[in-house]
Amino acid sequence: MRFYPTDGDAFLKAGLRVRLNSRGGAQLRLEGIDALETHYQSQAPGGGRWHQHPALAKEGADALLRQLGFRSVERDEDGTVVSASPESVPGHILTRFADKYGRPVSFAFRGQRGRAKDGSQVHLDAKGVANSANFEQLAAGHAFPTFYSLLYVDLRQAMADAATAAREKKAGIWAHDVSTEGFRLTSRKQLQEEVVLLPKLFRRLVDYLGLDESGGVSLANFARYLDTRDDRLFTTPDGHATELATLVEVKRQQLRLTVDPERIVFLEA
Repeated sequence: MRFYPTDGDAFLKAGLRVRLNSRGGAQLRLEGIDALETHYQSQAPGGGRWHQHPALAKEGADALLRQLGFRSVERDEDGTVVSASPESVPGHILTRFADKYGRPVSFAFRGQRGRAKDGSQVHLDAKGVANSANFEQLAAGHAFPTFYSLLYVDLRQAMADAATAAREKKAGIWAHDVSTEGFRLTSRKQLQEEVVLLPKLFRRLVDYLGLDESGGVSLANFARYLDTRDDRLFTTPDGHATELATLVEVKRQQLRLTVDPERIVFLEA
């Protein structure tokens, strides 16, 4: 999702180091959520391009576009959007910082935001966050909660509650999710076409498998690999500081996350 501010200097006025394209657009990272991957490039040399459950991934992506006001989209065979109707829609974002890739970590909203000027300070509370596309994705079960430490506690709790309610209703991804239930990995096709897994864990698994030039799926060294990634985090409400490797159980070809996703808060890299 790209955002084009009316004021070309908006990010500078807000004191953010954002990478813009030639037309002044910024690639957004949506705060507090992580959707199924439609095209993930493995970080392993020659690891290739991967995706998650195609139907559910497309369902979530299309829902996000509808939430922001797009009526229809066309995609190529890889799932990348090539055209939309309309081509752009009015909207606004609330952001406090950009990540290491220069993406504003944002809450995205449909339409204009009253009289607030670009770059001005705006207070967002738990009631206001419920109007964001981020919150709507969680409430409808189209995305997993994935929290980082710079997200305010009250907003994080509101989003965690929305995700928990969606899971209890088995909405969207939650009717298929095996993150905490666990699954037995049998093939790369299974991982991409059938398994619904927390995207961050999926990406770590894909990067690990990409190191195996034979095309195998052995999990023999996955726990050790996870430990090298040093994904620092703490869990709520206990505040236990640890890393992702300690929250993932690997037994032969069985894999599962031992803590519900909304209880994990990652530290910003």
